[in-house]
Amino acid sequence: MDVFRSWGLPQGATLFFDSFVGVKAPSWDKLFLQDTFIIPVAFACLCICLQALQILTHGVISFRKSGPSVTAGPEQLLDNDVPHPTLLQSIRKIIESRGGLSIFLYTVTRLVGCVALLALSLNSLVRCRKDYRTAPIMRLVTECPELFMTATFLYSSIAATVSLTVKNWSKSTTRYNIIVLLSAFGVYVYRDLWPLATFTEQPMDLSEGSVLWIKLAILTVTSVLIPLFIPRPYVPVDANNPMPEPNPEQTCSLFSLMVYTYLDPVIMLGYRVPHLRFDQLPPLSDTDYSQYLTSKAFPHMDPYGGAKRRHLFFSLMRVFRKEYSILALTIVGQCVFAFASPIGINRLLTYIETKGAGTIVRPWFWIFWLFAGPFARVLCFQWYIFIATRTLVHTEGLLTQLVFEHSLRIRLKAETSDDEKAVPSDQDNATVVGTPDSASTPELRSREGSPEGSASEHSQVSTAVSRETSSETQSTLTKGADNLIGKINNMVTTDLTNIVDSRDFLLLVLFVPMQTTLCMVFLYQVLGWSAFVGLGTIVCLFPVPGFIARKVQEVQRTRMKKTDARVQDVTEAVNVLRMIKLFGWEGKMSARLEERRDDELMWLWKLKVCSKSALGFIIPTLTMLATYATYTVVMKQQLNASKIFSSMTVFSMLRMQLFRITWQMTQMIQGKVSLDRLTDFLQNTELLDSFADSKAKKIVPIPSVQEDKFGFRNAAFSWSAESSNGSSTPSRRSFSLYVKDELLFRRGCINLIVGPTGSGKTSMLMALLGEMHFTRSDSNSWFNLPRHGGVAYAAQESWVQNETIRENILFGSPFDETRYNKVIKQCALERNLELFEAGDSTDVGERGLTLSGGQKARITLARAIYSFAEIILLDDVLAALDVHTSSWIIDNCFRGDLVKDRTILLVTHNVALASPIAQFIVTMGQDGSVRSQDADIDSALAKDSLLASELHHDEEVVRLAKEEILLPSTTKEPPAHNKLIMAEEIAQGHVTWKSMKLFLSGLGGSYPVFFFCVWIAGCLFEDWANTFQVWFLGYWGSQYETHEPSEVQVSFYLSTYSMILAVTMVVYTGAYIFYIFGALRASKKINSSLINSILTSTLRWLDETPTARIIARCTQDIRAVDEPIAQAFVALVEITVAMVTRLLVVVLFTPVFVFPGVAVGALGMYLGNLYLSAQLSVKREMSNARSPLLAHFSAAIAGIVSIRAYGAELSFKNESLKRINHYIRVARMSYNLNRWIGVRIDVLGSLLTAALASYLVYGGSVGAANTGFSLNMIVEFCTMILWGVRFFNELEVQANSLERIQGYIDIDHEPPSTESGKPPAAWPTSGDLSVERLSARYSQNGPEILHDLSFEIKSGERIGVGGRTGSGKSSLTLALLRCILTEGTVYYDGIPTNTLNLDALRSNITIIPQTPELLSGALRRNLDPFEQNDDATLNDALRAAGLFSLQEELEEARLTLDSKVASGGGNLSVGQRQIIALARAIVRQSKLLILDEATSAIDYKTDTVIQTTLRNQLGSDVTIITVAHRLQTIMDADKIMVLDDGRIVEFDSPQVLLRKEDGLLKALVDGSGDKVALYAMAEGRASTSHHQ
Repeated sequence: MDVFRSWGLPQGATLFFDSFVGVKAPSWDKLFLQDTFIIPVAFACLCICLQALQILTHGVISFRKSGPSVTAGPEQLLDNDVPHPTLLQSIRKIIESRGGLSIFLYTVTRLVGCVALLALSLNSLVRCRKDYRTAPIMRLVTECPELFMTATFLYSSIAATVSLTVKNWSKSTTRYNIIVLLSAFGVYVYRDLWPLATFTEQPMDLSEGSVLWIKLAILTVTSVLIPLFIPRPYVPVDANNPMPEPNPEQTCSLFSLMVYTYLDPVIMLGYRVPHLRFDQLPPLSDTDYSQYLTSKAFPHMDPYGGAKRRHLFFSLMRVFRKEYSILALTIVGQCVFAFASPIGINRLLTYIETKGAGTIVRPWFWIFWLFAGPFARVLCFQWYIFIATRTLVHTEGLLTQLVFEHSLRIRLKAETSDDEKAVPSDQDNATVVGTPDSASTPELRSREGSPEGSASEHSQVSTAVSRETSSETQSTLTKGADNLIGKINNMVTTDLTNIVDSRDFLLLVLFVPMQTTLCMVFLYQVLGWSAFVGLGTIVCLFPVPGFIARKVQEVQRTRMKKTDARVQDVTEAVNVLRMIKLFGWEGKMSARLEERRDDELMWLWKLKVCSKSALGFIIPTLTMLATYATYTVVMKQQLNASKIFSSMTVFSMLRMQLFRITWQMTQMIQGKVSLDRLTDFLQNTELLDSFADSKAKKIVPIPSVQEDKFGFRNAAFSWSAESSNGSSTPSRRSFSLYVKDELLFRRGCINLIVGPTGSGKTSMLMALLGEMHFTRSDSNSWFNLPRHGGVAYAAQESWVQNETIRENILFGSPFDETRYNKVIKQCALERNLELFEAGDSTDVGERGLTLSGGQKARITLARAIYSFAEIILLDDVLAALDVHTSSWIIDNCFRGDLVKDRTILLVTHNVALASPIAQFIVTMGQDGSVRSQDADIDSALAKDSLLASELHHDEEVVRLAKEEILLPSTTKEPPAHNKLIMAEEIAQGHVTWKSMKLFLSGLGGSYPVFFFCVWIAGCLFEDWANTFQVWFLGYWGSQYETHEPSEVQVSFYLSTYSMILAVTMVVYTGAYIFYIFGALRASKKINSSLINSILTSTLRWLDETPTARIIARCTQDIRAVDEPIAQAFVALVEITVAMVTRLLVVVLFTPVFVFPGVAVGALGMYLGNLYLSAQLSVKREMSNARSPLLAHFSAAIAGIVSIRAYGAELSFKNESLKRINHYIRVARMSYNLNRWIGVRIDVLGSLLTAALASYLVYGGSVGAANTGFSLNMIVEFCTMILWGVRFFNELEVQANSLERIQGYIDIDHEPPSTESGKPPAAWPTSGDLSVERLSARYSQNGPEILHDLSFEIKSGERIGVGGRTGSGKSSLTLALLRCILTEGTVYYDGIPTNTLNLDALRSNITIIPQTPELLSGALRRNLDPFEQNDDATLNDALRAAGLFSLQEELEEARLTLDSKVASGGGNLSVGQRQIIALARAIVRQSKLLILDEATSAIDYKTDTVIQTTLRNQLGSDVTIITVAHRLQTIMDADKIMVLDDGRIVEFDSPQVLLRKEDGLLKALVDGSGDKVALYAMAEGRASTSHHQ
């Protein structure tokens, strides 16, 4: 065909061409346009055009930015006088501008290579020109295509020169040059290398001789090696703020990035040191910094940062569009290269079967293909995981920060019941925020702190009023707060995990359909239409896994309920562990927890059996059987080895894709639900008015003349802008705050806000802070809190950070020692700091773990006083303090110089104490309105009778409190907290044998040798049978090589193969079930050991160990034993057995391969050991990095009102970003280390496979079937090396839980029970108590705290114990119960207590502490936890304890046996808890009752009921020992014991002690304001005793 005519050219053009070229036009089909050498020239031309366009675009942009060029001025001309740099300086500058010496040398090498290629090409062109000296130019082009390569290399030389000399164009020019050189390299590979891999072709350019191979060598270096190995220059994100030390990931070469050699220094360092610390890891890349990530992402994600209001999924896709584009490309690469092995095996086996007949491609190419194809797939797969995990970590950081920042905008309110449908939180101990109306409901004040904390600091005032709030309201409040914080915490834990787990959705929508299609194409090519029979079998059986999955989900739901029940019981038991020990309930509680555990393990057994069904084995087996049967029986085809072993791999791939749909669809759904929840939270959560979209309509700025005014005018507030029915307010009632007319607080003085419970005192503070929704009532409505001078706030529920005491007080303010010391003194913290060895450097712990409620309240107050804020808002800070401490703070702090001229708003119930310091008093009404505002208390009392009665009540409480026995202590108490609670250590090195033995001994049970022999024998037999069935398939295929198809008995081979599979399945199932029995036995044994160890621990150990850690051992670590450890161990053993089997099989067929096989295995283990040494450390650091991030998140949300009040949002955001950076740095390293080992093991496997294939093809033939079998085994062996390393790593990481559990088993325990320690059945018959030379200490090396006490108490006597703080009163009660180390002898009803079992002793003594601990659930459960009495007995005990009479007198909501009690008794007053504890003592019918009197924390009427019960309702033979806090309580006792410094200084009847002139008791009574009444009580008791 005439080319020119086809192009539409005129006839003249054809004639011209004919004459110019010298040939006829029809010969154009043989001309240069069909020569492959034109391809590089075409790429070069394209690059030139792109560069020209780029230069033009850049010039236009520069012109628009700078305008027309201006003639150089005099100043510029003067610059010419500046001396030019020397040549050396210029070279150094060029080197630096190119990224350093290494990059410069690589660039120079590329230039030299390009010039060398140009020279060689010119040489070839000259030689060709000599051959065609007289030919026309176009003929020369046709006959000498080398001209195109000369032009190509000329362009490359110029481009290399430009990239070396022109900095601005270096980067783009280099890229274009690489593209052109790669195109040239590809052309030479096609022309001259590919023909070497065939039997039929020859290299096209052999005429060049050795020049050709020199060209190829140089071209390989310049186009492949240099681009792969040249380091990349560091390009900072912010050119003005580059990193001092860039991350190696940013500067390493492409090859290093692909195979992760830049991690080698970390790997080797981790191998050399015991533990790889965080600061030894490479610095964080500036592209990974959370500040950079948020600045780029939040404009597309944060609705209040400029993002569109759309689903969060689309926002994430917008942010990570580049990453997901790369992921899509790597998925395509994986799909294509996954077929490298099946194709290679098929071609090699076909070559062996046909002995090379008709083969075009040489076998060495397919051997190379067996290495190169899987290696390319590995690179694609690992790069996919690299990008995906980087995106995962970035997403975790972004979403955590996004939820955190949005949480700082939301309105704090209780969630309605609709919100309770959310996914349950994984947080067993979520931090609960006090709802904003907490002042209206005093039960929300903190009751946390140490069990033995300053219980006296619980205010009698707050308790007295606490009964006014119903239990229902309190539980609703707690529930609402739990919902809110639980929901937010759940988003950054469970929901965030669900979202990042669903990141691989591209695999479902792209990989699965593409891979399935390619599988079917391959199978159809190999097995014909029988492949569709196999596919149909899979589709038909597909519902079966779905059915099993539904059953597994049902079992899993039930199992989780059982786990929740156990965790709830464990958590509660740990929270009241001190009570359990004091009551001798260890055995019964252990039995109850064991019962819960057995119930859980039964469902865990069902779950393991269902989830590990044999379907994963049966379905692919039936699929292959159906396909092979159709192919041989129906299609009458030969099933030879090449078809069997190549199709087996593809069937496995097909099965995996079909099953991926099942399990990944669940992940997608969970991720979608979590994304929906986050989207709803970000877009539909009610915000503060200052963030609301329509805020301009809701908040009216006050006139400028009023900006300094502080107060309200005609202002109405509600807790929600969305509803007016009160369903979303903290108390679930319709509440609104309304300030009629004008209320202006006085500046520079103390303003008091008082009122009954529920009147809205806290709401007034919240309204000022902008926490409530403001509604205008008229055009003059306004409210204002001047913030220009700063605002400080102290919440009623004290909020502290997990920092030191000093840092909590400073709260970001500069340290002023003088001011700080004043604050410490005025807030009554001096004495507390003395008790801490570390002083104010003591860490307060999470949620103030190491502090009592009163200590936290004073630290919160100190924070507000220390601040330089002009306005201070204090929300009932006195509620958690005793009267003495409150009086000190009133006198020293509120009358001190630090509050002078500062405006203070003080919400309080303690009117009696606070009114003298107030200059302005606001009284709130029950309906949320302001009842009065007055300058003095008398006017307020005259207007408000309710306030007057409350003041009278408070004065009575204060008077009673002043009678407490409190003298200055002469001895310093031993520190109760400070450094007792130590930070958890990070485990170093590998898991200890002792920890693994804990699991293995439980696994083996009573007959470990029998168990392990049977189980491992089952694993061996199953694996051998599985290996044999693969060999048998090959043997079946080999029959077609030696027999005619009609002679092969297909039915025999099919039935035999089916039988082998059935036996394999039965053995596998049996071995697995046998292992499950052992694993559950280990779980049961380890849990039992842990629970018993904790229950029998010493009180000293309980003091040193935070409750949260104990709960974590019993929940998280036990869960690790149940599942990850058991699964990782069985997987590791099975893989080890399989590896040994496969290596032995390969050696059996090719004995010479024992050496490379063992070498590769040893090298794999060595690399695995290197990897594990580093990864274990990084994993531990990663675990520790996540916890502080979540802890800061939870703590900040808990103190959200305080943070907003102080205006500290920015500092908390920055702290969150800082912790996210810490986590990203460790997490990225952990994920990248997995890539390091994955690439190396896979490359080792590919090399070993290629080596074995080479030997089998060229070394010694063992037949096609055995060759396929050997290749199949070696591929599996190499794959298992990686999985073995992975499972070993997983086992070691999870086995940290075993170490932690072992650490809690190896603790100090109390003496165990023995048969000889059981008392007589009738013991005790009386309450006689005789003590001889009793001494006690808290620890073996600690000082004595009780010294040689000897006394005797007769049955039925009432003994009062008094003394100053630290005198040993509480220690005496603990010593009687043998809770601390004692010397001497205590006789209880004639039996020495040191000979009795502890449970027998303590179960016959009842102690009632100041703040009794109660269990959650029904009141019945608290009176009789182990259901040993009927309801009549329990009701009689409640009636005898005085609960019913107290409720009738005070008109309280009636408590019944079915009344719900919150955890710890949080919905009951302290008085109610005391009475319930007293009723429990009556139920127990102990002969000895010890009462640590709680009268400093309960009101007068409740105390009267308790004292009446003690005197009249207990049996006459019951001995009562009362640790007294008030003289009034013990003056009518039979005897009074006065302790001082651990010694008895007085012990006799009250009347005798009052006659001692120098007696301590007489001094206390004479100094009391109720001296006459106390003497009368003592004399009255004496006369009563005389008449008796």
